[in-house]
Amino acid sequence: MTPNEADRGSPRQESVLPRRAVARTARLASLPLGLAGRATIGFGKRLAGVPSETVLTEVQLRTAEQIFKVLGELKGGAMKFGQAMSVFESALPEEFAAPYRATLTRLQDSAPPMDPVTVHGVLAREFGPRWRSRFTSFDDNPTAAASIGQVHRARWHDGREVAVKVQYPGAGEALDADLRQISRAARLLGQLLPGTDIKPLVEELRDRVVEELDYRLEAQAQAAFAAEYAEDPDIVVPDVVDVTDNVLVSSWLDSVSSLSRLIAEGTQHERDTYGLTYVRFLFSGPERTGMLHADPHPGNFRVLADKRLGVVDYGAVARLPERSLPSPIGRLLRRAVDDDWAAVTQGLRDEGFIKPGIDLEVDVLREYLTPFVEPAQVERFRFTREWMRAQVARINNPRGPAFAAAIKLNLPPSYLLIHRVWLGGIGVLAQLEAQAPFRAVLEESLPGFAEN
Repeated sequence: MTPNEADRGSPRQESVLPRRAVARTARLASLPLGLAGRATIGFGKRLAGVPSETVLTEVQLRTAEQIFKVLGELKGGAMKFGQAMSVFESALPEEFAAPYRATLTRLQDSAPPMDPVTVHGVLAREFGPRWRSRFTSFDDNPTAAASIGQVHRARWHDGREVAVKVQYPGAGEALDADLRQISRAARLLGQLLPGTDIKPLVEELRDRVVEELDYRLEAQAQAAFAAEYAEDPDIVVPDVVDVTDNVLVSSWLDSVSSLSRLIAEGTQHERDTYGLTYVRFLFSGPERTGMLHADPHPGNFRVLADKRLGVVDYGAVARLPERSLPSPIGRLLRRAVDDDWAAVTQGLRDEGFIKPGIDLEVDVLREYLTPFVEPAQVERFRFTREWMRAQVARINNPRGPAFAAAIKLNLPPSYLLIHRVWLGGIGVLAQLEAQAPFRAVLEESLPGFAEN
């Protein structure tokens, strides 16, 4: 085959992901079967007198091992679900969290790539048969491979170094098929973190599949962030160079590491410094752009050679109607910090978090909201895995007050994505074990919080 034939496309260039659909479905279908089997064994152990806490830990550990083994070997929706879950790694038992961290690093950095023939075929379809004229050089070896596409380093025709994100052929079908299968297992996947409703997460991911596949929509969001942060001393957003339906060309970020790497290898100073920059970006984005970067996965945050934090992947972005985070969040958090729980309770009712006819005692509500309130009560707060696990243990304790609140509170759809990003951000800070002036960040960027 000649290079020109490869550029024009060939019969080999079928969908990269769907051609393995039968195998993918079989692998994902093994999850509910395996989980159900472990649940049955656990029930038998409880009947035999083994303490329920011991049985639960065993089931969780074995469940986690299988879930992330399967998710870590697939792209598409399986990989995206694994990345979404990864921000909660700090809440998992350390016996599993350590190997899971290593698995996620491999998942982010070394997913199996498309072959060059397929990549050339996509570029030929998007840019035309003379696609190479747009580049002075193009590296066929990808620098990163993710859930719906992979990134290649290249040099644009004007001399700029660029990152070329190429969408996998058939990515949409694979995402939809994977998330449908995972949705069927959502109830059993909840055994990993009892008390956590996995189904809304899966449904949310499914709802955003179309947006994330739309590279033109992603380019609009990225361009808006890039313009707003162009002069920022700490944050870099790559410029959009060109875009088609299935290819997004951005300016190259000269990264030397990522938050994922800092979690595993960074010094305490690095984790504190970049943890603060990370949370400042998440909270400042809505006020500066009217949008919330909705994928807090640490792999999307790159440490650059000049020490700034580069932020990539704008496929998952929440466009906020008021062009800022909802002010009731800030006002209610301030009331909680000031210990005015009567006002907090009423405000939650007004916003639909407490449905009519539902009674919640103040002590119960206070116990449940501790993970959100505690970091805002002091000037500097140290996020740790130990702290995060303690919060999850409290909330998931069926005999505790926090659990009683968890099963009574409602999460309005308009807050679902904000809640996920907030929880995810806390999870990443706990993985980093970063100390941050969290309260100051809230006063700067959360509408309503600084009000007296």
